[in-house]
Amino acid sequence: MKRAPFRGLGAILFKEFISVLRDPMTLFFMLFPPLIEMIAFGYALDNDVKHMPMVVLNEDRTVESRQFLDRFVNTETFRIVGEVQNVEELASEIRKGRAYVGMQIPPHFTRDVRAGYPAHVQMLIDGSNSTTALQALNTALGVALTQSVEALMRETGRHTVPIEIRPQMLYNPTMRSPNFFVPGVIGVVLQIGTTFATAMAVVRERERGTLEQLLVSPLSRWGLMLGKLIPYLCVGMLMAILLFAIMRFIFAVPIAGSVTAMMLATLVYVFALLSLGLLVATKAENQMQALQMSMTFIMPSVFFSGFIFPRETMPGIFYAIGALLPTTYFISLMRAIILRGASFFEYWPALAIMSAMAVLLFCVCALRFRKKIG
Repeated sequence: MKRAPFRGLGAILFKEFISVLRDPMTLFFMLFPPLIEMIAFGYALDNDVKHMPMVVLNEDRTVESRQFLDRFVNTETFRIVGEVQNVEELASEIRKGRAYVGMQIPPHFTRDVRAGYPAHVQMLIDGSNSTTALQALNTALGVALTQSVEALMRETGRHTVPIEIRPQMLYNPTMRSPNFFVPGVIGVVLQIGTTFATAMAVVRERERGTLEQLLVSPLSRWGLMLGKLIPYLCVGMLMAILLFAIMRFIFAVPIAGSVTAMMLATLVYVFALLSLGLLVATKAENQMQALQMSMTFIMPSVFFSGFIFPRETMPGIFYAIGALLPTTYFISLMRAIILRGASFFEYWPALAIMSAMAVLLFCVCALRFRKKIG
């Protein structure tokens, strides 16, 4: 008689559900740290730099020069934290880290502007942080360009600029950083919480000696692997629902697409992560090895998945590594569904690749499992 491929699945499911429910520490570490990480990452990952400290060397000290400074403050990108008396002090304040930006307004600023000559305002920017430096530079150039265009229009008597760009920002019109980062944070946090859990599940059986009982029982390896996975799949989906609730109600990220599609993609993703954890467990001999092997997948998922940095700018080798990670496709799916409201026919390639990864990982970890001790 041909053996059933999932023989003993019901029994191992019952055992694993009981084990999970009787292990509050595992549930705690699966649910509580990811929620804290979600909130922390959601607030910390923000490219909208506000109130950047700026020191000023105003050698003109006229009404016009103060109005020019007010333009910078009104952008809410800068805040004046002090005034200095010479260029050496200006550079020193930036070098000490007390300010990110230093502005020097020359003595004849107002006279040159009124006479129609260019007024050369020097701006020193701390480039050690590229994100703040780039925003400071763009804002400064924008303020100077706006005031220059206004002055030229007054001199020429024009009421409008010759060419006017009217941009329309799609899908994230306010350019809020949480709308972009938080869906990606969910993918990273889910990986941290679920991969460890299943990796530890099998390794714990080996360390406690209870794996021997499973090996001599009439269980198929497919049934054993699936039985180990499903309870944690339920916990992982519960964790995902909580993370999506935080995204929607704490970070106010609107969900433009289908919630059903979002949850289906999450189910496939969590299944892939749990299968990855089981694959780690088939190699690890103890919990420390399982932890270290699981950690090797975390950093590539953060840096090569497009979570923070665009994948298109990466060297070919790192782009290829990102293409092998389930997190890459999950983040792409979440941004397509949540932000752009994409339909199934617009995101199905990423879903198909992630589904193939999930099935392949589960099959590999089941085939690697051998009914032997040690």
